Amino acid sequence: MQFQVSNQAKLPTPFGTFCLQSFKEQQGALELDHLVVFTQELGKTPLVRVHSECLTGDVFGSQKCDCGGELHMALKRIGKEGGMLVYLRQEGRGIGLFNKINAYALQDQGYDTIEANEAIGFKDDERDYTIVKHIFEHYGLEKIRLLTNNPKKIEAIGAFVQVERCSILVKSNCHNQQYLQTKKLKMGHLL
Repeated sequence: MQFQVSNQAKLPTPFGTFCLQSFKEQQGALELDHLVVFTQELGKTPLVRVHSECLTGDVFGSQKCDCGGELHMALKRIGKEGGMLVYLRQEGRGIGLFNKINAYALQDQGYDTIEANEAIGFKDDERDYTIVKHIFEHYGLEKIRLLTNNPKKIEAIGAFVQVERCSILVKSNCHNQQYLQTKKLKMGHLL
């Protein structure tokens, strides 16, 4: 895998002052700029959130998912406890923004999140965590406390470092209840 690492910069936020670094991954003709946000002191077993980009939830506060809430909760905890957020540029569980919006349109017609992805020709989850291995190696991480409810993510990240799972639960609302039920019942999320 080919990638480049940027310089470090400071990132003051409402959740604390963090360090910031980008990892530019080359996937054929495609370049993906992933972001790593971390505290000055990581500790022996840092709290880590591996978060896939969700423009609609992270930026616009969409209530169709729990992504934005999980992102803010993770930053708040990492700011207090020390650790790292790895922000991966793989929108819509790896299908991209254009396809995600098409899947959203099907969800508006009654499809669940998995059915919508499959109807437009994708698996329920197309994400790839290979770059995370290189990010962890760069920072010398061998053991982490991973903020996730996703058993597939635990398994994928567990191939790179020793993982202790930490739950991350945000309140549901009337717009994301079916989405969360689908994640729990069909994808095995620990909700």
